Amino acid sequence: MFRRINRTLPLHLMLLPGLALILVYSYGPMTGLWIAFENYVPSKGIFHSPFVGLDNFKYVWDMPDTAQVLINTVVIALFKIVLSLVFPILLALLLNEVRIKFVKRGVQTLIYVPYFFSWVLLSGILIDILSPSEGIVNKLIQSVGMKPVFFLGDPAWFRFTIVVSDLWKESGFHTIVFLAAITSVDPTLYEASIIDGANRWKQTRHVTLPAMMPIIVLVATLSLGNVLNAGFDQIFNLYSPQVYSTGDIIDTMVYRIGMIDTQYGVATAVGLFKSLVSCLFIGISYFLAYRLVNYRIF
Repeated sequence: MFRRINRTLPLHLMLLPGLALILVYSYGPMTGLWIAFENYVPSKGIFHSPFVGLDNFKYVWDMPDTAQVLINTVVIALFKIVLSLVFPILLALLLNEVRIKFVKRGVQTLIYVPYFFSWVLLSGILIDILSPSEGIVNKLIQSVGMKPVFFLGDPAWFRFTIVVSDLWKESGFHTIVFLAAITSVDPTLYEASIIDGANRWKQTRHVTLPAMMPIIVLVATLSLGNVLNAGFDQIFNLYSPQVYSTGDIIDTMVYRIGMIDTQYGVATAVGLFKSLVSCLFIGISYFLAYRLVNYRIF
């Protein structure tokens, strides 16, 4: 026993710095969740502010905009989750059929580049190209005789703009992931399917997609935890009060309540609620992944 401990002791010691970082930066700040049950006063601190129980949660629930904000968050998040799964899979399957290497690599690079830019930069670009007066998109729309569209100022168009722009930015990363999954498929399976008379569509349906299923399930499982995360960075940099009816989400509401209105207890209560729901969805998605495709982390 002692011999085994001596042999593995250096490995356990190597874990200590990472463990310390997790305790300090991940678990340590969780003590601030107590603010959700207080009328937090910064001068009194966390442990001396008045305790109010569930009043902060009741206050949020009774706010007139809470229901609409929750609907906006779920709708935008679900569209992002579904499209960011379906579109990259289709794109990866199409790129896999390209036989000219420099064309394939060029397309991969073009769709992957936006992923490296922050939403602060991309928002400025989108505001310019989607401008109803000077934007290139509306110039093209007007050139075919249609009226310009106020993509970022019209509540009817704002969700569509948010989802499409997020797909443009994020789909490149997921496409690379699915392409990697395709390259791991055993070539002998394709050879066997060709002998059986399978065309390219049947090879994709019966060989490629089943081989990709573990990574598809993994990406879908990780995505379901973001069902209440519609993308604060993106929406905060693109929205305005005139699109609150369809674009205001939980994170932007928390920002206004906590940072602008200085209601720290209420903002923390909303954040805690969001975290609990996300944790629940992660557990459900993991259970479904295990039951449907026998996917297990451990």
